[in-house]
Amino acid sequence: MSRGDPNGAIRGEFLEAYLGEVDELLNSANGLLLAIDAPQRNREPTPRQVRDLFRAMHTVKGLSAMVGVEPVVSLAHRAEALLRSADRSGGLLRPGAVDLLLQAVRAIEQRVRALGQQKPVPAAPAALLDALDAIEEGVVPEPRAAPAALVLDPALDAKLAPFERQALARGVRDGKRVVCVRFAPAPALAAEGVTINSVRERLGSVAEIVKVVPVSVPRSDAAPAGLSFVLLVITPADDASIASSVGLDPSAIECLAEGAAPAVVVAQEAPERASSLDDEIADEELVHRNFVRVEVDRLDDTITELAQLAVSRAALGREIAKLAAKGVDVRDLNAVTRDQDRKARALRAAILRLRMVPVGDVFERVPLIVRGLRRSTGKSVRLEIEAGRAELDKAVADRIFPVIVHLVRNAVDHAIEAPDARVAAGKPTEGLVRITCRSRGNAQLELQVTDDGGGVNAAELARRAGRPLPTTNAALLQLLCRPGLSTRDEVTDTSGRGMGMDIVRQVVVDQLGGELTLETTPGVGTTFALRVPLTISIVDAFAFECGAQRFLVPLSTVDAIVEIDPAAVVSPPGRGGLALLSRRGESLPLVQLDVLFGLEDPRTIRTRPKAMIVRREDVALAFAFDRMLGQMEIVVRPLTDPLVNMRGIAGAADLGDGQPTLVVDLYALGARLADSGLPDRPTPDRTVPA
Repeated sequence: MSRGDPNGAIRGEFLEAYLGEVDELLNSANGLLLAIDAPQRNREPTPRQVRDLFRAMHTVKGLSAMVGVEPVVSLAHRAEALLRSADRSGGLLRPGAVDLLLQAVRAIEQRVRALGQQKPVPAAPAALLDALDAIEEGVVPEPRAAPAALVLDPALDAKLAPFERQALARGVRDGKRVVCVRFAPAPALAAEGVTINSVRERLGSVAEIVKVVPVSVPRSDAAPAGLSFVLLVITPADDASIASSVGLDPSAIECLAEGAAPAVVVAQEAPERASSLDDEIADEELVHRNFVRVEVDRLDDTITELAQLAVSRAALGREIAKLAAKGVDVRDLNAVTRDQDRKARALRAAILRLRMVPVGDVFERVPLIVRGLRRSTGKSVRLEIEAGRAELDKAVADRIFPVIVHLVRNAVDHAIEAPDARVAAGKPTEGLVRITCRSRGNAQLELQVTDDGGGVNAAELARRAGRPLPTTNAALLQLLCRPGLSTRDEVTDTSGRGMGMDIVRQVVVDQLGGELTLETTPGVGTTFALRVPLTISIVDAFAFECGAQRFLVPLSTVDAIVEIDPAAVVSPPGRGGLALLSRRGESLPLVQLDVLFGLEDPRTIRTRPKAMIVRREDVALAFAFDRMLGQMEIVVRPLTDPLVNMRGIAGAADLGDGQPTLVVDLYALGARLADSGLPDRPTPDRTVPA
């Protein structure tokens, strides 16, 4: 295959492995760049992170060369060269290098994504390549304050990389001790559990290990294998404490330097090993990870098979019911089906666990976004993320990420004040955006995006929208989510287009069937709270009948199911046929689903015997229907045909008879009715502070 033909005859299995491996490396690279950003701005070297970043770029370059993606090879090679120079200068990058490296990683991600989508891979940006070359050529070690003399054995010093010498010098300058620990493996020590691995682990708890060097020594009782390890460490601990922690004799420990002092002075000049990074990468140990990559499409296949199993189980239940109606003893069959139900639920739980991803992974790119917003807005913003161990379905995660991006952009661009305005308000110059999430039971995840900005200006928002001043948080949120509404007069890179909160509501409420709420206090801050289902693939649902049509509704969206007392139903004049149901002291709008879906002539409307109560944001609705068919487990299939895809229909499911059954999203139907106008009535809601 020609290297100039990246979309040529690449074996599918190898391409999939390449895409997965590079994706992990690029995620790691982004994290490392964020970790070194602040220290590098303060001109503090980060040798470890620079080396880890070099390794990531080196591996990306090698893998991409094997696949033949030349644009990625060019970008990774320039980034690798820049990082190699930084390593030789002790882990210090020139100003602006982090920004260029972030651009390079982003450019690589775009080209890898194009390859994965079987699209032409764009050429590497010439301007970016030139900028990387220019800054790499200008990298020089910055002058350092002279440290005290640290004499090392020439053979040992020859094995040190530049950043390791700098690390030892910094340790001395910071008032710590540079200590040499010698360990010779022996059968007697191994029997006591003392090995090089245990020594490294214990030593790492009391010291910073800079270098471990194996050294050949004459065979003796102290070194029966003819091998010894020299460990160079930086520590504030004394020799006795180190010996006690590691389990070695104090004679194996030698202090090389104490207190503050300048650059490492060696007993004899040793040539610098310019290829030390390449040598280490070639010899590094293979890491065996205890996981395998699985394509989401394959997981979707398991969902499909599980759906067929649920359909077969429902069909079996109907056949058993027919036998029972004929007087056949079906007790043994019922026992078998109950056992199958238990096993099917266990299988469902196992498949869902496979599809779950840590919420922290969903947020891993948010710090990069905030960093870019800091630069474009000129605001000082700190981002805090508290994800814990929460997980959610991959399908939900893919939909929720753009929502988080919209909310974070709004927080930084609209809510957080400029530094001078924050000082005038008695706030710290640095604003705060916090993302938190926690599981609510085993069905929902609650996410909050909070800022300590100026809050939402309800009066200004109402003026721009040409609407009355909202008096509740719910009404304010409804106004914020109007399509096309923006609080900016001019379009910028981050806002002013009138797109954002309406998209947030569409995803959270309409697509995921979740909840979106708002709390804001002028001058104090704003919190958006999202409640979304952990999964939208397999759900427990009620099957019901209305107007001779069968429907499904997710169990988690139903607050209650009630019998309708005709005496409790009132149809006020001028309400357009929308009745009110009196229940427990409150009047609920009573929606006739068959009329709403056009299954019955509104002129022949009749009150249905049952109703499902749905409550959202302290507002309740009652949906009338004819008959409850039971509870079942369903696999929801999205509707892609625009002729049948409408707000309030979440998808369809097969109940075993080959006929698709619509899955109703009562939350979305309620929002749809609210947009068209519900009867005015007092609702218990928090008011918007003046």
